[in-house]
Amino acid sequence: MKRRVLNLLALFAVLLGTASPALAQWQTQSIVIKPGWTAVYLYVDASYTNLDYLVGSDPGNPIAEVWLWQPASGAAQFINNPLAPITGGSQWANWARINTGLSGNLASLAPNAAYLIHSTATTNYTWNVKGQPVSPSYAWNASAINLIGFPTVTNNPPPLDNFLALAPSFQSVATFYQYPGGDLSAINPAPVFAPHTVKVARGQAFWINETNFVNTYFGPFQVVVNGNATAFGANSGSTTIRLVNTTPTAITVRLTLQPSELPPAGQTPILGVPPLIVRGALNSTNLSYAFTTLSAASPMSWTLPPQGQAGSDIAIILGVNRAVLTNNAGALYAGILRFTDTGNFTEVDVPASAQPGSYAGLWLGSAVVSQVSNYLKTFQANPDGSLAQGSNGAYVVTSVNTNLGAVASSATYPMRLILHNDGTNVNLMHRVFYGSDINSNTILATAESVLDPAQLSSARRITAVQFPWTPGNQTWGLSGKLVPGATLVTSPKITINYDDQANNPFLHTYHPDHDNLDATFNKQLPIGSESYQIDRQITLNLTPPGNDYNSVTQFGQSFSGAYAELVTLTGVGFATRTFNVAGAFTINRISSIPTLTRPR
Repeated sequence: MKRRVLNLLALFAVLLGTASPALAQWQTQSIVIKPGWTAVYLYVDASYTNLDYLVGSDPGNPIAEVWLWQPASGAAQFINNPLAPITGGSQWANWARINTGLSGNLASLAPNAAYLIHSTATTNYTWNVKGQPVSPSYAWNASAINLIGFPTVTNNPPPLDNFLALAPSFQSVATFYQYPGGDLSAINPAPVFAPHTVKVARGQAFWINETNFVNTYFGPFQVVVNGNATAFGANSGSTTIRLVNTTPTAITVRLTLQPSELPPAGQTPILGVPPLIVRGALNSTNLSYAFTTLSAASPMSWTLPPQGQAGSDIAIILGVNRAVLTNNAGALYAGILRFTDTGNFTEVDVPASAQPGSYAGLWLGSAVVSQVSNYLKTFQANPDGSLAQGSNGAYVVTSVNTNLGAVASSATYPMRLILHNDGTNVNLMHRVFYGSDINSNTILATAESVLDPAQLSSARRITAVQFPWTPGNQTWGLSGKLVPGATLVTSPKITINYDDQANNPFLHTYHPDHDNLDATFNKQLPIGSESYQIDRQITLNLTPPGNDYNSVTQFGQSFSGAYAELVTLTGVGFATRTFNVAGAFTINRISSIPTLTRPR
């Protein structure tokens, strides 16, 4: 027995999680440190600072040493004293308050890891570690014993036997050891002989001795998150979280959104809790999804059938309501998704964060014209039904119908739209170039000449042919901001001169009746003789998002709304006639580059 205990003392098996921290939400994990030696397990990432500051700079902190062993998978190293790592290829890492002559190669605390802590106090000390919460992540080592903690609830954790009763196969083969405090010896760590009296405290680590057995039970349910999927950033709107029952009985799991604590000094400020929502049922009438807003006061819950049955492994579609996250572009909103079960066994905290988008970049889409105004005249009639004529011999017009009328369904006219938003100003463009410059930086440009000639094969030119071509690639400003519910209007109007041979559709350079020249082909004719000046004023009315899951989570990456255009023709004597066209448009952001590069 003595040899076995010494081996347990020597084998400091730490399982590091693979999940990376999210974008700086904060939580304090409180751990009771006993006099002497205590094994702890961290669910927060405190690597933003070092142990010299976190522990060493606090004279009231009695922790003298922190030990971490990081063996390769399946490795086992046996020594007689865990305070002195073996020489040659040692995988111990340690930190000490004073120079002990050891390597001192442990600089900071990583999450999902177990640590052996030595306290010089004579009474229990509560160690408060502030860090970024991470999702529990385990890799059970079947070829060696494991030093590991369990993500139990903070208040009133369950006794060990009750906690293990939900995993009878694991309970029947595993032997647990704990540190009661005091010096390391043949009875410290000690076997847990009375599991009903030992609480599975959150943050406590146990040695678990059972080889050739792969344990997957760390609580009655498991939350599966794909990497940093809940760090939504400024662009992502939706992700999927799996909720899995790991027990042979049905369980109910609750979810709330908790606020982050205040960040430590020097860390990114947090403006508030992100507006997170959970996708609901499908509306079969309009094929949209409802959603429920998460909060600390209003929990959601799911009842999962026993492990292996249909419905015991479900997907939760989680999103950000970007329709309300529209201010303070780049600011940080952070919170904690807290999963608990109604049996009060387990608490899994998943970090979540989001940032408002800026809407800057290149937007590409199209408008479809579905209505065009009429120009239908009504003439005065004589009593005999003939048309009345005025003194100049012309028929007398009584009214003109300029109302919009629908075009034939086969005649809807699509037009490409290219918009660039630098964050302040929005411009409509005829063409844009997307590629790499000579420094291999990806850029948006107004001319091909600023792209790297060696990388033109991977560059792209995008053109909206319904707008006039100009040698310098003129852009047209849009009054208003690219924000929800805005109205964007070309200012000034898009003008095509009556003698613009490159762009005016009334001109046909090689047709004698439409070349804007007299019969001798020497003199240019005045405006309105064969061609007209065209002025186009385009209005884009951005529709606010709908109140459904897809609309609010995708908001900011796509806009749609009503398209309107006022076309004015100027003819002889500079007389004008106007026509209205209308339809709908959709634009999608294809690049977030806020700057247009122009030739020098």
